Amino acid sequence: MLETALNALAGLGVGLLVGATGVGGGAIMTPLLVLLMGVAPHTAVGTDLLYASLTKMFGVGVHGAQGRVDWQIVRRLSLGSLPAAVATLLWMRGTGMNGVREGLMIVVLGSVLILTALAMLAKPLLNRMGRELRTSDPPRFRRVQLPLTVFGGAILGFLVALTSIGAGALGAVMLVFLYPLRLTPARLVGTDLAHAIPLALVAGAGHILLGNVDFALLGQLLLGSVPGVALGAYFGGKLPEGVLRTGIAVVLAAVGVKLIG
Repeated sequence: MLETALNALAGLGVGLLVGATGVGGGAIMTPLLVLLMGVAPHTAVGTDLLYASLTKMFGVGVHGAQGRVDWQIVRRLSLGSLPAAVATLLWMRGTGMNGVREGLMIVVLGSVLILTALAMLAKPLLNRMGRELRTSDPPRFRRVQLPLTVFGGAILGFLVALTSIGAGALGAVMLVFLYPLRLTPARLVGTDLAHAIPLALVAGAGHILLGNVDFALLGQLLLGSVPGVALGAYFGGKLPEGVLRTGIAVVLAAVGVKLIG
């Protein structure tokens, strides 16, 4: 009973972050499962993918109802991310990455967390760079916008299928650079969440076939995350984005160093 309550509480905390910032479904929950709950890395990744997809559905419902999702950008990202996720899952199955090389998976998780933290800290700089490029040469910027969005989606697809990390934090960083004028902070979170759902579902389905999902743990996490993500999405626009971003980045970097060390 105590274990169920603790898992639900963890789901609530991560759900609040996901709803408010779009970050946390993989970047925080997967390390939490591995370091504090003792879950095997491949099981943590598979379980977290389904947890994240189901959790984010409720957040997108709130954001979508308030008109904060750019569906054209979601489609562009998905053109790259979904095929890349499927290809990565096939590669994992064919090469034995699934559930065999636990030490390697830990190092990969830690490395991606550090990369995510650095990207989050660089987010304002990348946004300024995107604005300058967008305003100085609009026709050229628009020509490369679509292919770069699809390519960025492919990178996210690979990382998410392998580690469950990247759809929220790295996706948001890519979007602030590629769509600096089009996406307000609220629309950025809503659009990022909306893209993460099909990506996490596809990757999660693959991990079910690989035997990497703990359904009992998944249910316990969702007990807390469903109300958490709804509350986070509702109050997200009222929170200091800069403070949240810096705080989350510091935590992710510390956890990444802990995993690698």
